[in-house]
Amino acid sequence: MELSLRQLMVAAVAAITFAGSAVAADMSDEAIAERIQPVGSVYLEGEAPAGPAVAAGPRSGDTVYGTFCVACHGAGVMGAPKKGDAADWEARLAKGNDVLADHAINGFNAMPAKGSCMDCSDDEIIAAIDHMIEGL
Repeated sequence: MELSLRQLMVAAVAAITFAGSAVAADMSDEAIAERIQPVGSVYLEGEAPAGPAVAAGPRSGDTVYGTFCVACHGAGVMGAPKKGDAADWEARLAKGNDVLADHAINGFNAMPAKGSCMDCSDDEIIAAIDHMIEGL
């Protein structure tokens, strides 16, 4: 017996449909309460969530680099200077640290402002730059 692709697809859709309805068939009060429980919370202005929303203190250059910068600066995407590659950084460093920081914070060529880390402070961006060029 040979099954066609169409028959296999119909069988798969039917199996998914019946499996989903079996889960929803539990109409006990506990099952219903579990299915309709809230997925988040809403706070009015002036109220605060129970726990801290963000980590306290500035992130290290290593943390910022590893979270945001490595995507481009790890492989040199679109001409991004690679971490620790003196040849890639030579022309940029020749312009001075102020220009380098300005380009990183405000964006330059293909690099978006703050390398797309919109919640990074200027000091965190500068720490990430220092991390990338250390040892050059």
